Amino acid sequence: MEFFDNHRYLFGTATALFVLLTIVVAIMPAIHNQEHNKSLPGAEGLSEDAQRGKALYVANGCVACHTQQVRNVDMDRVWGARPSLAADYADITRTDVWRNTATLMGTARIGPDLTDIGNRQPSLEWNLLHLYNPRTVVNASIMPAYPWLFTTKEEPDESDVVVNVPEAFLKDPNKKVVATQDALDLVSYLQSLKQTPLPDGSEPPAFLYERDQNVALASDSGTELDGKALYAANCQACHQENGEGLPGAFPPLKGSAIVTGDNLELYVDIIMNGFDARPEYGAMAAVGANLGWTEHEVAAVINYERTAWGNGAPKVTPDEVRQVMDFINEKIANQ
Repeated sequence: MEFFDNHRYLFGTATALFVLLTIVVAIMPAIHNQEHNKSLPGAEGLSEDAQRGKALYVANGCVACHTQQVRNVDMDRVWGARPSLAADYADITRTDVWRNTATLMGTARIGPDLTDIGNRQPSLEWNLLHLYNPRTVVNASIMPAYPWLFTTKEEPDESDVVVNVPEAFLKDPNKKVVATQDALDLVSYLQSLKQTPLPDGSEPPAFLYERDQNVALASDSGTELDGKALYAANCQACHQENGEGLPGAFPPLKGSAIVTGDNLELYVDIIMNGFDARPEYGAMAAVGANLGWTEHEVAAVINYERTAWGNGAPKVTPDEVRQVMDFINEKIANQ
């Protein structure tokens, strides 16, 4: 047949079919998605600093170890309050004409998921320390260090962001570690990663394959929760397993006047709403509020901290914590 003998007809037809299939299979569905998938109300775009930080996130291969997707399974509940939705990624556009970084959803969880890391760990000081050397805050971390994002100076300028690195991790104890703009941009991107709350009245999809709900049942039945486990999961990265914190970065809880003292209102307020102790220490995130803790979780953490590392303060009950939480909430509402 002449069609198969004429290369112009053969390759021309193949090209036309390829273009047609590309339009039908790829381009038209993409246009349909752009028209029907919108970002959630209240979703915020990336700032200029965060845009530069995203490019650094890609350049340093962070996506190889970290995901940005909360799958619809119960084991992912620790990364976000709800499973991820298409709307969470609707406002992510191409980097430029030639590059499409897409959603950076990733496929491996060698490191923790970062979908909501901006809420889970909003502390600038912690993130900078973690980038400089992850072992400063998480002893068993396998994440590589990124020292090239920092410089050292004997006399930092007033505008420099000094990172209070523990002496054991300093190459030259006589110099201060200073964050470069690249480090600040990367942290800006990480802090921008937050799950946008669903509109009022919207029900999030339920997590599938739920685990045994022993923890929830424990609080309902009056059994005390495991404060040590809660501390390890949510507090240990800053205050350390031994409760001694990191000098110049995060305060010690071992022997702390707040932990062992009588001011329960201040103690509960710090756990729920965070605390800014600058310049002595870095700011603490609102751990309790971000995680939706009740009086049971707060009481369990307080009781663990009050009895660990040689601390000998009396325990508190969930009812006592509940009264304090109600008082704090009322005071905030009236401000």
